[in-house]
Amino acid sequence: MALAAQLAEQLRAAIRERGEALLAVSGGSTPKLLFERLSCESLDWSRVTVTLVDERWVPETDERSNAQLVKSLLLRHAASSARFVPLYQDTAATPESGLVALRTRLAELPATFDAVVLGMGGDGHTASFFPGGDRLAEALDLNGQARVLPMRAPGAGEPRITFTLPALLQTRLLVLHIEGEAKRELLAKAEQGVGAAAEYPVRAVLTQTRAPLAVYWCP
Repeated sequence: MALAAQLAEQLRAAIRERGEALLAVSGGSTPKLLFERLSCESLDWSRVTVTLVDERWVPETDERSNAQLVKSLLLRHAASSARFVPLYQDTAATPESGLVALRTRLAELPATFDAVVLGMGGDGHTASFFPGGDRLAEALDLNGQARVLPMRAPGAGEPRITFTLPALLQTRLLVLHIEGEAKRELLAKAEQGVGAAAEYPVRAVLTQTRAPLAVYWCP
């Protein structure tokens, strides 16, 4: 509830100041209740563009599609008038082959997000920054110029497409949203960077100094 209220106020402020707002959200199971709550927040959703932090390269009909999750839980009620910009393209068989067209589509969006909501997996990944990812170093490079990159990793399942770390840090509000005691303990290990946790990709978000990070947690 607190995070939904914070995001709604951030979007309202963006609309007041610039006439539009850009929100990037994560998929998975964690944000389901957040999406349900945020979808009922009162604001001019017709001026809000929603996109994803990352996506599995699967069609929206697939139950693992983050786009399907956003459309079914967030883009309804008051938020039904928001514009959604997906990352997956059904005209491309792989994220690599769809990269040029996707970058063209994303070039129409503002360079700076108003809010980015990240999650965290049990392996310490965030966005599609997976341990062992084939383009992990490139995606985490703060000097990198790419806004989105494909990602393949043993723990990722399907091929992925993800905004890069420097792109995600170009935001007015950066949030890490986690739930449950296990995630809280994992976050503490990542913050300490001891042992195996020193290699968790989420540490790149925790240790960067470009964008202040707000962590929202509940049991």
